[in-house]
Amino acid sequence: MPRISHWALSGLRHVDGILLTLVLLMLGISLAVVTSASGESPARISGHLVNMGLALLVMVMIANVPPHLLSKAGPPLYVAGVVLLVGVALFGEVRNGARRWLNLGFAFQPSELLKLALPLMLAWYFHRNEAVLRAKHYLVGGVLLLVPFLLILRQPDLGTALMLGASGFYLLFFAGLPWKVIVGGAALGAASLPVVWGFMHDYQQRRVLMLLDPSSDPLGAGYHIIQSTIAIGSGGLFGKGWMQGTQNQLDFIPERTTDFIYAVFGEEFGYAGAILLVGLYLAIVARGLTIAARAPTLFGRLMAATLSLNLFTYVFVNMGMVSGILPVVGVPLPLMSYGGTALVTLLLGVGIMMSVATHRQLNKS
Repeated sequence: MPRISHWALSGLRHVDGILLTLVLLMLGISLAVVTSASGESPARISGHLVNMGLALLVMVMIANVPPHLLSKAGPPLYVAGVVLLVGVALFGEVRNGARRWLNLGFAFQPSELLKLALPLMLAWYFHRNEAVLRAKHYLVGGVLLLVPFLLILRQPDLGTALMLGASGFYLLFFAGLPWKVIVGGAALGAASLPVVWGFMHDYQQRRVLMLLDPSSDPLGAGYHIIQSTIAIGSGGLFGKGWMQGTQNQLDFIPERTTDFIYAVFGEEFGYAGAILLVGLYLAIVARGLTIAARAPTLFGRLMAATLSLNLFTYVFVNMGMVSGILPVVGVPLPLMSYGGTALVTLLLGVGIMMSVATHRQLNKS
């Protein structure tokens, strides 16, 4: 027993207390909202508890891995992820018109792996070339980003591709990508929007059009936006109370335990609850950026800063989607939505930030 206690205390030594507290608060809120959104479903509640326990265990384990070992995992994980994406393109299962999954005895979505593999790969690459960074290194970084981006876009999975693109951009930005390249790229992207529109699938175009006028198809493509905005608006200042939301309890909110869980939260806890929730998210992001600012190495700075802004992006996109100011792209709300893969991936990223915060040295790779 003393050995087990010593091992447990040793493992917790590399857990950042501030991040852990914020994560546990978020998971507590998530459990309450999933309980309400699922109609107190025992299967959903027990499944969510299992997912949380597994994700927290993974977080603690990764927090105890020194950053120099994490950096070396970047290249093999990236290569494996790209190979699996090619496998999806050749042999993947088709569901609802999209080819995104591989059957490995269980359904696996390789794009989830790239959410961490890409920033790890880019951070490893720029850390290794820190002393001699030139324009060619940013070009190589852009190619490393473009390969998985195009493979995921082809599936098609526009939402994940855009999130992955944002992650890669953040890392390139923090690695010192020149402003003239950023401004030029933004101008080129804006100019190419008419061309991009022509290549979008019909359902993707409908999602954008529904954002402009969801009432044009209230029982079809516009249903999600209409019902979620009604739920959020009806919550008022302080909400209707836990498990008292009528839009939720009467099954008007679609996918209410996953992508649209924020609509349930907004209806039951109102504007005041939304401010608290956003405050918790911003506190996690601020802690991550503080860790990045104090990191002794380029790898640590790049990973902590990128993972922090990734979280902010996912929160912004989900809340914007559910509130009707962004198109519906199927992005879950971090630390809130039901789902094991997304939660484990997210807390694995938090574990990396903890590792950067508590291990002060990164050996040269």
